[in-house]
Amino acid sequence: MEQVRLLELPKIKDPRGNLTFLQNFDRIPFEIARVFWTYDVPGGEVRGGHAYYTQQEIIIALSGSLDIIVTDISGTEQKYSLNRSYFGLYLPAKTWRHMENFSTNSMALHISSMEFTRDDYIWDFKEYKGMINNV
Repeated sequence: MEQVRLLELPKIKDPRGNLTFLQNFDRIPFEIARVFWTYDVPGGEVRGGHAYYTQQEIIIALSGSLDIIVTDISGTEQKYSLNRSYFGLYLPAKTWRHMENFSTNSMALHISSMEFTRDDYIWDFKEYKGMINNV
């Protein structure tokens, strides 16, 4: 199973402003099928709270900051703080996560390996633990 990891994206420095880009298979370990973003998250709100059966995802804080809490089947949490637009967090399939601590005006870009399908979501952590323990 692939591991959660922080990806450093290319950063082209320029006195007029920096540029970062994405290309399939260059820095991303899957073909991009869907892109969406989360923004205007009210203070104290939590997003996510799920895993995917097969979808892989990269989350990038394009503006502001947020924390992504990844929880393994034992309940151990690892916090990843995103606050630079040239870093993305790679989340392989079967990774439980939630996002919190959004700064004012934060915007997170989500790059997914699949089109949206509700059937790919695992919403119940007990179900998630059971599924992983049986692999």
